[in-house]
Amino acid sequence: MADSKDSQRWDVFFYVQHLLGMGHLQRAATLAEALHRAGLRVRLVSGGLPVDQIAIRGPEVIQLPPIRATDATFTLTNEAGTPIDDDFKARRRDLLLKLFKETNPRLLLIELFPFGRRQMRFELLPLLEFAGSMPQRPAIVSSLRDILNAHNKPEKIRWMLDTFKRHFDSAIVHGDPDFLPLEESFAEASEIASHLQYSGYIVRPPTNEEMAGSTTGRGEILVSIGGGAVGLNLVEAALEARVLTSHVKSRWRFLLGPNMPEHDFDRIVRNAKVIEENEDGGSIIVERARPDFPLLLRNCRLSISQGGYNTVMEILARKTPAIIVPFAAGGETEQTFRSRKLAEMGYLELLEEDQLSAVNLAAAIDREIAKDKGTNPSTLNLDLEGGGKTAYILKEQINRVADGRLGQP
Repeated sequence: MADSKDSQRWDVFFYVQHLLGMGHLQRAATLAEALHRAGLRVRLVSGGLPVDQIAIRGPEVIQLPPIRATDATFTLTNEAGTPIDDDFKARRRDLLLKLFKETNPRLLLIELFPFGRRQMRFELLPLLEFAGSMPQRPAIVSSLRDILNAHNKPEKIRWMLDTFKRHFDSAIVHGDPDFLPLEESFAEASEIASHLQYSGYIVRPPTNEEMAGSTTGRGEILVSIGGGAVGLNLVEAALEARVLTSHVKSRWRFLLGPNMPEHDFDRIVRNAKVIEENEDGGSIIVERARPDFPLLLRNCRLSISQGGYNTVMEILARKTPAIIVPFAAGGETEQTFRSRKLAEMGYLELLEEDQLSAVNLAAAIDREIAKDKGTNPSTLNLDLEGGGKTAYILKEQINRVADGRLGQP
């Protein structure tokens, strides 16, 4: 029988750091809620800016002093946009360690690291060292999306693999190996293949409004850019493309995200109003991101977006016709990799970022809407049960800790 001290341990201490967008936090929130529904006691520790549009129900959420990136250079700044210094890093590291000691979890789950978020090693390496030295050591697991960004520096790849082998028991890949095995984007994953488990894709479950058949957003052309820190060029191209399409009289909704600077947001609102006043028919709605985005995706006639994991998976889950303009600045390859594969299979329309223009986007819009949807997302047999399957995998890891089997084959 577990002693009283052991019974006070939390099941999962889940660390996530989002920097430029909010996709990492959204995926972590969806996963943390799935773990909670499966009966696990979860503390989700977030290191990025708070996002009001993401309501997390069930797990306890702890907000660290926020760190963000204001642009595609991924320079780390505080909430006010000032580059962080060593004192800031030390304070955050100490707070993270304090929270972890208080939580005393059976399992430490870290999103993306060490295969990404290398900039956060100032706090994550001390956390891993401490967790590994505990008398009642927790299981230590990395939570990975289906695709890793390409790296061309052998020493960086070696550091990732060595850090994983030194500190982690396993990695859960939130993808479907029959569609995209991790080795396709990270060939070196074969070196740690015995430590990888696939959960399927993490997708938000249908909302109450979806289940009730809400018609909000029905028939719209929906333009979205996730967090909004990047994607202004897509929004501007879509505004210009609207009048060039055969669908100018449809209602167009632009979701610009909480991280788009206020002056850019206000300018888009003004431009949209001028366009509306000078045209007959149709309407343009410009607003920040909404928590009912999945409902809008289900009901829209066409989605135009960047190619983040969450948006693409929700498009596929909700069988929505889509045009993807993947974010590719700053050496980012993940969105392009996934979108190209889906476009080659006929499940969405791809417009590469360097080909983005109003004319090209308008042509893609008319082409996608006019398609005979003989090939559509409903025929793509992806595993979309990632939340429940991750809970099952982590419960097994936690049982190994309780039974003293951690580290055994």
